[in-house]
Amino acid sequence: MSEAGFAALMAPLGPFGPAPRLAAGVSGGPHSLALALLADRWVRARGGSLLALIVDHGLRPESAAEAAGVAAMLAARGIAARILALGLPAGPRLQERARAARHAALLEACQAAGAPWLLLGHHRADQAETLLFRALRGSGEGGLAAMAVLRAEAAALVLRPLLGVPPARLEAVVADAGLAPVRDPSNRDPRFARIALRAALDDPAGTGLPVAALAEAASAFGLRRAQAEAALATRLAEAARLFPTGHAEIDPAALGADAVAVAALGALLRAVGGGGFPPAAAAVAALLRRGAGTLAGAWLRPRGARWLLLREPSGLAPPVPAVAGARWDGRFRLLRAGAPGHDLGALGPEGAAFRHLAPGLPAAVLAALPAIRQHAVLAAVPLLGYPDGQRCAEFPLVFSPAGGAVTGAEDRRSRMAH
Repeated sequence: MSEAGFAALMAPLGPFGPAPRLAAGVSGGPHSLALALLADRWVRARGGSLLALIVDHGLRPESAAEAAGVAAMLAARGIAARILALGLPAGPRLQERARAARHAALLEACQAAGAPWLLLGHHRADQAETLLFRALRGSGEGGLAAMAVLRAEAAALVLRPLLGVPPARLEAVVADAGLAPVRDPSNRDPRFARIALRAALDDPAGTGLPVAALAEAASAFGLRRAQAEAALATRLAEAARLFPTGHAEIDPAALGADAVAVAALGALLRAVGGGGFPPAAAAVAALLRRGAGTLAGAWLRPRGARWLLLREPSGLAPPVPAVAGARWDGRFRLLRAGAPGHDLGALGPEGAAFRHLAPGLPAAVLAALPAIRQHAVLAAVPLLGYPDGQRCAEFPLVFSPAGGAVTGAEDRRSRMAH
């Protein structure tokens, strides 16, 4: 693949601005190595930089040495690299756990490095396998769209510029560079469902008709998913306001009662309730018809001509240590830890004493706000500015739902399943 060819793949994923800072997940396999080589040329031509992120799962005795070897290989070509050691324990659902841990580690490293774009080396055959895998698991249209070329995460934009490229072209990039890729033996283990599907397709080059047809089908489903997400975003913009305090206000007349309304309410329930997934559509539709009730950790209740969607008070999570990156209740994330020995938990009944600071907030919203305590003594309520700006600045909190953005994300169940 030429530099111009890769630039054409990157162009619709921008704009990137001057001197962009990119990160790329690099396993040392041929496809991620090709991505690193191509992205490095691309970003250097624009005055920017690339950081290769090498995840060592610690699942094989030789993995640490392999990661170090990949880092040295990249360093010899002037590409900065960082090794992320996970040390995952053995056990059930190993590939699923490894995939989730790897993704989280890559995003965390992006945030730490100030790299707002994370590039991944998935290619055409990966897309075909993903569609097959999800079809066998009974995924709906959103899941059959497989992987998205671009997906927004809190820490970075995740880009897959090579998603339509046959793996043979990427292997050629690495061969032309004279590099020896790492071949992970687990990628040939037929006990794993994806490996069995890969063997059934019997097209390692990714140039045959079955792989091309499956990838094209995923693209068509992806277009339908994009249209559905656009309709969802439009409806939410018209009918709802989501506040940084973790609750939402809904105009039921603008929300409507059709399938888009059900999807919109489901997305809000996931965000406000702190869940990883929206609840089942049938349950959401029933709540929409009632116009009041609890579901998925959230509480819908009328307020004049509008609805309020609040966190269900009885389901609040227990406190967690107030360390940098801590997520509490699936809703709020602490950007950094300001002092040792502090916990992050619910404001609770003490919220009644703060009505003067937020006179428009219902008591249930106040009680569900995140608070910082030291030895059970209230130290700060950052979202209310208590006790003062300087103290609250030590504990910067943001509303960051565990399931990701309300709109613009892939079907999360399907992503976690594969």
